[in-house]
Amino acid sequence: MKRWQDGVNLVLGLWLVVSSWILSFTSNAAALGNALIVGAIFVALSLLALADAKPREEWSELVVAVWLLISPWVLGYSALAAPTWNAVIVAVVVGALALSATSQQPAKTA
Repeated sequence: MKRWQDGVNLVLGLWLVVSSWILSFTSNAAALGNALIVGAIFVALSLLALADAKPREEWSELVVAVWLLISPWVLGYSALAAPTWNAVIVAVVVGALALSATSQQPAKTA
């Protein structure tokens, strides 16, 4: 069963990949690298979910979203507003969508 949340999370992953240039934080290696890597992970997980939705993709997105949420403080770029707000907003939206998609999982039959 394909879910609309997976398509939105795909777009958010693509956003993360390009956001460093759009929001002008390419000079911070930690913020740039994190956005590129996490964005690529979101893209890959979303494509997997769109191809054959399984609960593990949604739960994986949720785990990566938690990382993205705390990463500005862990990686030391929380003083920079643009990458921090970008990470927090995308993490909250992806996490919420992943959680809502897990609630739409069909019941397993024996």
